[in-house]
Amino acid sequence: MPNIKSAKKRVKVIATKTAQNKATKSALKTYIKKAYIAVDTNADDKAEAVRLATKKIDQAVAKGLLHKNTAARAKSSLAKRLNASA
Repeated sequence: MPNIKSAKKRVKVIATKTAQNKATKSALKTYIKKAYIAVDTNADDKAEAVRLATKKIDQAVAKGLLHKNTAARAKSSLAKRLNASA
């Protein structure tokens, strides 16, 4: 445990940011999973689900949660599966 006041604050701030990042990443994974399910089940709103997942992926990149190449791969995979189901 840190003894210096600024180090104690850093521990608290890092814990808060870690929790926020974890929640955001979890929500992102949920959007991606819903998009895959919508495409696989040929739902009426599959294009909308993919669009929303793509938007959330881009937002995660902007926040620094995902690397841009990881995001590009995820978006490409979604689009590829959507186009194959059409």
